[in-house]
Amino acid sequence: MKIFDAPATRDALPFERLVEALRAMFATGCEVPPRHVHEIGAPGGNALVSLIMPAWTARHYGIKTVNVAPGNAAQDLPGLHAVYLLFDAVTGVPLAQLDGNVITSRRTAAASALAASWLAREDARHLLVVGAGAVARLLPSAYRAVRRIERVTVWARRSDAAQALAAELRGQGFDAAAAADLGTAVAAADIVSCATLATEPIVHGRWLRAGSHLDLIGSFTPAMREADDDCFAGAALYVDTDEALQKSGELLGPMSRGVFGRGDVRGTLAALARGEARGRLSHDERTVFKSVGTALEDLAAATLVWETTQGTGPTPDCG
Repeated sequence: MKIFDAPATRDALPFERLVEALRAMFATGCEVPPRHVHEIGAPGGNALVSLIMPAWTARHYGIKTVNVAPGNAAQDLPGLHAVYLLFDAVTGVPLAQLDGNVITSRRTAAASALAASWLAREDARHLLVVGAGAVARLLPSAYRAVRRIERVTVWARRSDAAQALAAELRGQGFDAAAAADLGTAVAAADIVSCATLATEPIVHGRWLRAGSHLDLIGSFTPAMREADDDCFAGAALYVDTDEALQKSGELLGPMSRGVFGRGDVRGTLAALARGEARGRLSHDERTVFKSVGTALEDLAAATLVWETTQGTGPTPDCG
């Protein structure tokens, strides 16, 4: 079994190839059973929550284990740790162990870029990143794989974090700057990509201009929201999977208030990849994409690492 630490996993997942690996996997599909959630008691009452996320095709079987330990902050440790195991789906032979945190952050950013390949305008050049965490810092590079991003604006609740990320992005060759006012930044951007842990809307629909694309990553529980109801009114709405309609407060809230219904969702990433749904229909149409993540993306990323590092090159993986 090969071991891929964080740098090795990252280096094997350039966004140009990862976005295309996700496109191929969504088109062909794979088996994705419901995730297991286990609560493991710990001294002091800080329970460890462990998520086990399997997925497989005819050739590869993968399992991501994510351990969430809220009590780690008191020990100055990260609260989340993830490991990915990849197996041969026929023989059960272990193939690789990969850094699960890198897999998760890179496939999340790549999924947003994949959606934008259908939903953002072809002439989109200005990206606004809302947030300054692990996923947020990857978004400009991911989007550059599908659009010619020339300008990046960063906004975060902590201005020092936004300034630091903008400086980091300038070091990567982006024309990047931090924004003091979020409303002004949203109104100027072609693409607005949010990767925060917000529980109340921070982006308002009245700020979004015609033809813009709004990418919502952060809300993965019913209690979380990044966008207000006006962001969805009159917009073309897409989701990564139908699971988003069951898990995200971003969608559950507006649906409960009649802003839109399930039937108003124009498509999923699988439907777009298979040509069963259409992307952007006009230059001035406003689009919204909501993702919650799926083990399909993890498997696509892990398979890409394995095949490219073994010299076989990425190949279609039929489920």
